[in-house]
This record gives sequence, structure tokens and C-alpha cells, in this order.
Amino acid sequence: MQLHDINQALRPSVVCSYLPNQDELDNGSLHPVYNVLAKSIESPNMAESPPASSPPSTSSSDQQTYRTWSNFFSILTNSASAETRAAYFAERDTLNEARDCARCDSDVAYLFKASPIITFMKHNIDLLGPSDGSASIGPHNIKCRKCTTQQSGGFSPDHGILLCANHFRNRGHLEDTLAHEMVHAYDHLRFKLDPLDLRHAACMEIRASMLSGECRWTREFFTRSQWGLTQQLQECVRRRAALSVRNRPACKDDLQAARAVNEVWESCFNDTRPFDEIYK
Repeated sequence: MQLHDINQALRPSVVCSYLPNQDELDNGSLHPVYNVLAKSIESPNMAESPPASSPPSTSSSDQQTYRTWSNFFSILTNSASAETRAAYFAERDTLNEARDCARCDSDVAYLFKASPIITFMKHNIDLLGPSDGSASIGPHNIKCRKCTTQQSGGFSPDHGILLCANHFRNRGHLEDTLAHEMVHAYDHLRFKLDPLDLRHAACMEIRASMLSGECRWTREFFTRSQWGLTQQLQECVRRRAALSVRNRPACKDDLQAARAVNEVWESCFNDTRPFDEIYK
């Protein structure tokens, strides 16, 4: 997705604010500096946009298309065309935008109070950042938005974290995504990163997939139909890291992505900072 398209998708006027490839949806493929949140996410110095008085308007024909039983059952039985599926889910997301974003905001507030991994990551990010708290991650710089791309979140050093409110299955999925992006925020403060170096990108993705909990066995087994019993964690981290690296503009093909992951695997997979061990 081009930066211009992200700008349009995340314009401040947006309220809140099962996709074909589950890995691409889950892994949060937006990351620091490149392919990241655009400046349309409000900076700390930008005045807050007034809340919208009503959900995004949709035409009666759109609502009728969305609520058509024939479309619903064709998707349920996997007989719908790709165009029908895309239109159906796009209309669903538009109709549910205000609800999805409100639920996302509520879940974020809850997780910052009750989630062990989120509170732990926030504490360690605060320790690395300046004393004025300008690098802190919290509800104030986490934006819930409707996304049109197949990802669940992203991180920008300048603007914070994007959460794609229309792509979350439940609060646990949101928690994994938020933890993933907070690991990126930690790494941005802790290490000197070159945004154009695929090895740096691979290391970030290895650590984020490993430490966020998104590769735990139960998530792989029940959500992604990955039924391996041995080396499951390592295989998940490799797969998801390579997928994220492949989506970088500087990456030419799958082979280059896999090579970047392999080159940094030993050092990055064994680096569990700020945890003492892999969070499960």
C-alpha cells in the first residue's frame, strides 16, 4: 500500500476513531519509517478534530446490498465471487465503523489497566524514553481506525500506533496486535535502526512476533489451523517475520525475505529484552 493511500485512509475526519490471508491480517505489517502511519494521524501538537455527530452515511442501496441474504449465504458457502466478497465486507465495515472504533477504544483503555503484557511494555518504553514522557505509548497516541488493507495495525515513531478496528476478532486479537506494535516502539528507542536495512526489519519482526504472544500454540492451533506439535513457535515466528519483510518496498522477493530472516535469526530470536523469557 502506498503512503498516499495510507494518508487518505487515515484522514482525521474518519470516525474514532475474515480476510483471505489470515497471516497478513494478523501480523501488523505497518512498521517504523517505511510503510507506516501517515501524518494524517494527529500529532500531539495538533488540535483534536471535533467528534462526528453521526456514523458515516451509507446509501440505502449499499445497506440493501449488505443485508441481502443471497450474498450472505453465497459467502457462507464459499460460492461468492471475489468481487462480491470484497464489496460485502467493505459495506459491512462502513456500516459498523462507529461501533468497531468505539469497541476498539474501549478495549485499549481496558488493556492499559488490566493486561500484564501491555502494562509491562508501557513501563519499559517509559524507562527508555525522555523524562518528559514524550515517547510514552498510551491511549492518547493509539488511534483506532477503519482500515481497507489486510493488516491489523502499525507503528510510527512520530505519531504512535494504528489499530485497524474493523479487523479484530476479539479483545485477545487486539491485545496481540498492540503488544506487537509496542515491541516495535521499544526497539525504536532501544536500538539504532536503519529503515532500509532488511536485516534490521527482519530482526524487529522476529522479536515482535516472538514476544507479543501472537505465536503461542493456542493461537496457531485454533485460529490459523497450524497443527504442528514441535518447533511450532519457531516456525510461526519465521513465517510471520518473512511475510512482513516481504511486504517491505526494498524487498524483491520471497527468497530475499527468507534470507534476511535467516541471517539474523540466532541473535534476534534469543534476544527477549525487555522480558526475561518469552511471554506466554
